[in-house]
Amino acid sequence: MNMVRNLRARLLLPFTGEGGPTKWGRMRALDGAVPNGPSSVAHSRGAFSREREKGRAFCMFAAAAIFLSTPVHAFTAYVSNEKGNSVTVIDTDKLEAVKTVKVGRRPRGIELSKDNSELYVCAGDDDTIQVLDTKTLKITGNLPSGPDPELMILSPDGRTVFVSNENDNLVTMIDAETKRQIGDVPVGVEPEGMAISPDGRILVNTSETTNMAHLIDTRTKQIIANVLVDARPRFAAFKPDASELWVSSEIGGTVAVIDPRSHAVTQKIRFEIPGLSKEAIQPIGISFTNDGKRAFVALGPANRVAVIDTATKKIEKYLLVGQRVWHLAFTPDEKYLLTANGVSNDVSVIDVASLKVVKSIPVGAFPWGIAVATK
Repeated sequence: MNMVRNLRARLLLPFTGEGGPTKWGRMRALDGAVPNGPSSVAHSRGAFSREREKGRAFCMFAAAAIFLSTPVHAFTAYVSNEKGNSVTVIDTDKLEAVKTVKVGRRPRGIELSKDNSELYVCAGDDDTIQVLDTKTLKITGNLPSGPDPELMILSPDGRTVFVSNENDNLVTMIDAETKRQIGDVPVGVEPEGMAISPDGRILVNTSETTNMAHLIDTRTKQIIANVLVDARPRFAAFKPDASELWVSSEIGGTVAVIDPRSHAVTQKIRFEIPGLSKEAIQPIGISFTNDGKRAFVALGPANRVAVIDTATKKIEKYLLVGQRVWHLAFTPDEKYLLTANGVSNDVSVIDVASLKVVKSIPVGAFPWGIAVATK
């Protein structure tokens, strides 16, 4: 608006309520030399009216140009398609897929670098993590993982990539800049879920067969606690304030709430959906809102996402999404929550404010993971 006011001032154009003798004089000067007297006043008024309309039109045009040139939130989502051997790119403004890129075999876990310039893709059947340039959408290299990398997470400072390797029971640590392995930690059988505390000090891995959450000190690279949870833990996530660690157990049908300080399970969240058996309700992906007040939990073949009040641990609502929902990701402004639906081959778009599914976006075969970046 200041720019518009400056344009108005430079044009010497008064708006309604303005127009003292000095400004009338300026308008006469703009119109050329006109004799004084009643006829000149009428002439000046007509000139003023014409010039005022021109000025208003110009200012409106300038304001529109300024508004349109102002950056708005624009985000890009990347979806790994496990059986399509591809990554689908989604424009979250248009809410549509804009490109599909071929990658390695059986892509599952997917993460963005700290600056969003690179996308890391776990190509499990190729025993590697591919690096995709997000501008060119070309594969530029690989990260050294163990056999069958499944999930990974980035340290809060973006310097380290932590990877669960399902087939050798190891968590691999990789320097994101040099792209070299800097350590590994033996964990339980079939490691999968990965989480890291907001301060980056505690890394969590879940092992599907051992039924444990392993808490690892990232400085010493040693396990400091093994917490027993229900059958087949698939995912872990810290609340934003680090007060709780949540672990989903796919076969057990629960989410364990763990105190990160005492390493004790303080509560288990269970799910009941009318018309569905307990076996059909299989919690997997977990996403917290930035304020930590709500959690969204993907319930697998139940085709639902549970909305949970994190203070009371009560389920507020079940949202019907696509078939076999795996993982979830918010847009950075938390306007939308995107869900990867593995059997219906689509992504459901949840409007977070209204808690309604607003669209389904077709993607590749068996979508599994999602990461969202600022364009």
